[in-house]
Amino acid sequence: MATFVIEGGHTLTGEITPQGAKNEALEVICATLLTSEPVTITNVPSILDVNTLINLMEKMGVGVRCLGKHSWTFQAGELNMNYLQSDEFINLCASLRGSVLLLGPLLGRFHKACVAKPGGDKIGRRRLDTHFLGISELGAEFTYNEKRGIFEISAQQLHGKYMLLDEASVTGTANIIMAAVLAEGTTQIYNAACEPYIQQLCKMLNRMGAKISGIASNLLTIEGVKELHGTEHTVLPDMIEVGSFIGMAAMTGGDITIKNVSYENLGIIPDVFSRMGITIERKGDDIHIPHHESYEVGSFIDGSIMSFSDAPWPGLTPDLLSVLLVVATQAKGSVLIHQKMFESRLFFVDKLIDMGAQIILCDPHRAVVVGHDHRFKLKGSRMSSPDIRAGIALLIAALSADGTSRISNIEQIDRGYENIEGRLNALGAKISRED
Repeated sequence: MATFVIEGGHTLTGEITPQGAKNEALEVICATLLTSEPVTITNVPSILDVNTLINLMEKMGVGVRCLGKHSWTFQAGELNMNYLQSDEFINLCASLRGSVLLLGPLLGRFHKACVAKPGGDKIGRRRLDTHFLGISELGAEFTYNEKRGIFEISAQQLHGKYMLLDEASVTGTANIIMAAVLAEGTTQIYNAACEPYIQQLCKMLNRMGAKISGIASNLLTIEGVKELHGTEHTVLPDMIEVGSFIGMAAMTGGDITIKNVSYENLGIIPDVFSRMGITIERKGDDIHIPHHESYEVGSFIDGSIMSFSDAPWPGLTPDLLSVLLVVATQAKGSVLIHQKMFESRLFFVDKLIDMGAQIILCDPHRAVVVGHDHRFKLKGSRMSSPDIRAGIALLIAALSADGTSRISNIEQIDRGYENIEGRLNALGAKISRED
């Protein structure tokens, strides 16, 4: 298990470029299984989750070629279907949350799939009902092998159908789309997730020959086609990294320019940080965060306390609430953070309280943060990262703290952030990695 040692109190200055989006990369890499022709994907982040998926694809029999650090070509000719029944495959799937995205393309093209209950963050129950119910509507049959802990799915032929999803699940929507593009007839998905990464998946599939309309809305129409062909695709910048860098700049009193952010795909993220009192200057496709002596939280029109809550796109992504909570600890004013979607994601706040933050954890979903207004800093502490987003939030807290902090279990951070210590050290941070 590796550990970050962080010497806090250093101001971050300079330019930084966000990596490719983790969630999009997982989706589009799995989508390459839908064709036997080569698909080239660029701006792929070199992070643990993505690299694990690429390794898994190669073991499945996909031809994988690295064209550069962030560029890959995938060609899924004939897969080793026997490998998909092996214990090694099951164990790899169990270690990777994104492995569930193999279900749709495997079923759509090869008419059978075997998926283990996926791993990932420990942030509460993350059910798979939407995936299974949606794909069942297309005609698939599911059986659960209790002895091996795997789901076995098969279908002679998938058939398009109208469906109303019980929740706007991003990965659930992606799986159903990838299963439906090669199904017979027309599929309509209502209450579909419409995040930019789902839009990117649909656009890539259309370039491969799919017929998907309604992109960027919550009603997708998919006319099934016989086959798909190769294409090239570029992954968007990671909006969660962009938000994380905004928070780091404000917390450390830094002056940071975030390059090539794909501003039009950030949704309300810049506005949310502006409501926190942080100045955000757009310069073309870059964002500049100037030095802040302090930042004051706004209030609603009626004067009530500011609150931030997560919601399906175009609402605020839940992945940024941990960052907003940490940033609020040094704001002027109070904030209510309401995490609606995951019941365990706020449990890392006890570590911030140990650092001196004034936080009231109301229940598993709500926390009130009383900002310090930089009157005094957080103090260094020993911590463990429970998940990707809490991990980066704790790192931000440590960067702004007095003294030295140690964060263990940083493999969780590595799952979502590429060479984060090297990139932040280039801005003036003092982070070292110990194994």
